This record gives sequence, C-alpha cells and structure tokens, in this order.
Amino acid sequence: MYALCAGIGLRAPHVTRVLAEKPRIPWLEVHSENYFAAGGAAHDALERIRADYPLSLHGVGLSLGSADPLDPAHLGRLRELVDRYQPAFVSEHLSWGAIDGMHWNDLLPLPHTREAAALLVDRIHEVEESLGRPILVENVSSYLRFHAGMSEAEFVADVVRRSGCGLLLDVNNVYVNSVNHGFDPVDYLRAIPCGVVAEMHLAGHTRKTGLPEPLIIDSHDDFVSAEVWALYERAIERFGPRPTLIEWDARIPPLEALIEEAARATQRLEACRAELA
Repeated sequence: MYALCAGIGLRAPHVTRVLAEKPRIPWLEVHSENYFAAGGAAHDALERIRADYPLSLHGVGLSLGSADPLDPAHLGRLRELVDRYQPAFVSEHLSWGAIDGMHWNDLLPLPHTREAAALLVDRIHEVEESLGRPILVENVSSYLRFHAGMSEAEFVADVVRRSGCGLLLDVNNVYVNSVNHGFDPVDYLRAIPCGVVAEMHLAGHTRKTGLPEPLIIDSHDDFVSAEVWALYERAIERFGPRPTLIEWDARIPPLEALIEEAARATQRLEACRAELA
C-alpha cells in the first residue's frame, strides 16, 4: 500500500481546501472518534474526500489497556465507521484512558509486564473479531515509567508477536521516550522484529527547559526535528519503506507545510528503496 509515499493527518482547517483543490497528497488519516456521529457535514465532506484519497482510521479512545471491558458502544461505532469507509489501516494505541466510567483526554502508559501484555493481546483479538479485520497498534509517548517488567521495546514486541497484529511505529514517540527515560532509541528499533511494522508516524515535539532532567512532550505542534529524521532513516533502513504519516494536531500550519513535511519523508522512503533495488 503506497509504501513509497507519506501522507498527512486531515485536520478541520484544511478540509475545505482539500475538497476544493484536491492537492497531491498520497493518503490521509483521520481520528476515528471525530466521525462517530451517524451523519452531518463532517461525514459529507469525508465521503467526498474518500472518493479521491486512500484513508486510514486512527483511534484515540478505545482504551485497550484498561482494566474495564471494552466499551461495546464505542466498538460498535468504530465498526460502523470501518464498514462505511473501508480504510486501508485501522489503528489504536497501546495505552489506557478510561476506567469506572471516567475518561481522560490522555493516552496513559501501562506497566511493561506479562500480565499487561496478555490483557492487550486479548483486547486486540476482541477488536479484530468485532471489526472482521486486522488492526495496527501504536507505541505511545510517556513521562513516567513503572519499575517492574520488561523494557518498553520488549513489551511492544511481545504484544505484537503474541497478538499477531501489525505495529504502527511512532518514531517520534520512540525518540521522546528515549530522552525522557534514558535509553538508546536505536536499541529500541533493534528490539522490534523486522516484519511487524506496517506503518510509521512522524511528528514534532516540545523540549522543556529549566528542569533538573531532560523532558520532551509529544506535542504534535511543530516540524519534525533533526534527531527524529535521523532516527526515521535508521527505522526505514531496518524495517524497509513503510507508509508514513505526518501528525500535526496543535498550532496547525498552512496545508503547504504539512505537504512539504510529507515530501521530506517520501524522499527518504524513495532513497531507501533505491538502495534496496
């Protein structure tokens, strides 16, 4: 699936221009929960856009790692959305964000234990059975970690291996966590099996200053940093060219800026493919 191309996240400020101008964008990603209503202007626009662009659905609210059961209403709306748009990829996060009827607007980290991995494996299978198709899961950024358990890379690899699902490798999140928690991001890539990565994400981050220890926030509000571009090059060397998405969710720039960032990723994908040829 368009392995040599990078797409962008479709955000509300750009919908009108995409509809009117049909710019040369290889593919688009939307957040699933933004389209859980049965109809309305958002669906009208997305149906027209879907006719011209490949589409990916990226979820942020399923709370795969919660101790609570999966919300059947949420899962049902996701199934209806998948049936309606037939996206190339459906993805969610290896995190939790809801318990006892309370919801947080965060992708909260999990302990990297066998028990947490087993829970995620069961949930992934439940989602895939409900949707009738495989999903991808994404590694998340974090600002604290639990002392017990595996390394993050070992945990992610274990969940993906045992569930059989694909990995959406967020390269920015790997870099953010490597700074926040003091590990080598290249070692993280080496711990992930080569055949499981189906897609990659790139985004900007915010480096906090004046603190006793380094801290980076996965803010999705800036250009991809030089360090993340370098790590991305190492990732595509290891895993091969993969569909790549530019995420930008705050301080959203003009559409041209996202298209140019996607073009920078595509250039790296093409260079990697040329080396492999």
